[in-house]
Amino acid sequence: MVDDENIQRPERLLLTPQLLVAAYCQGMFPMAESRYSDRVDWYSPDMRAVLPLDRFRLPRSVRQKINRGVFDIRHDTAFSQVIRSCAAPRPGHPDTWINEEVVNAYCQLHELGYAHSVEAWLDDRLVGGLYGVGLAGAFFGESMFHRPDLGGTDASKVCLAALVDHLRDRGYVLLDVQLNSAHMTRFGTIDIPRKQYMHRLAEALDLEVTWSEV
Repeated sequence: MVDDENIQRPERLLLTPQLLVAAYCQGMFPMAESRYSDRVDWYSPDMRAVLPLDRFRLPRSVRQKINRGVFDIRHDTAFSQVIRSCAAPRPGHPDTWINEEVVNAYCQLHELGYAHSVEAWLDDRLVGGLYGVGLAGAFFGESMFHRPDLGGTDASKVCLAALVDHLRDRGYVLLDVQLNSAHMTRFGTIDIPRKQYMHRLAEALDLEVTWSEV
C-alpha cells in the first residue's frame, strides 16, 4: 500500500515513452487508479523494494521445473499479450492498476527498445510472463501473470528466474520491484530508503548496459 504522501499528482499529462523514461530516471513510476479509470498517479515511495541480483532465492519446486524444461522461455516475442494478460482480472484480484493508456504507452516503449517481456510458453500457448523497463544498468519490473488453467502453474516464477539470469549475464546492477509484498519477499526482495535507492539508481544509469547484443 502506498501512502497518500508518496503520490505525485502534477497536472494531467498523457503518458508517452519520453515521459516514462524521464520519470524512471527520477525514481518515479506510474499506476492507474484502476484498469477502468483514466486517472494515472505517479509514485516514489519512501521505502523502495529491490531484488538484489546476488541474493535471488527460488523454491526447489520451481527450480525443478526449470531443470526439466517444462516451459519454453522467450524474450520480447509477445509483449502486447503479456501486458494485456497482466492487466486482466484474475481470481481474487478483480481489478488491476494497468489501464488502456498504460498498455499503449508501454507498448510504444517496447517498440523503442526500452520495455521488455519474458514469456513462458507451453505447447505454443502463452501461459505466463512478466514485463518491465530497462534503462542502462537498471531494470524496473512492472507486473507478471500466470495461467494455471492452461498448465502455467509457477510460470511467472520461472520467468522471474529467467529475468534474473538474463540481467546478471548482461551486467545489470539494479532490479527495482517498486513495492514489496509477501509474495516477492520469498524471492529475496528488500526495502531500502528512497535516498539509498536514488544513489543506486544513479550508479546503474551511468553504466553502458543493453538488454541484448547490439
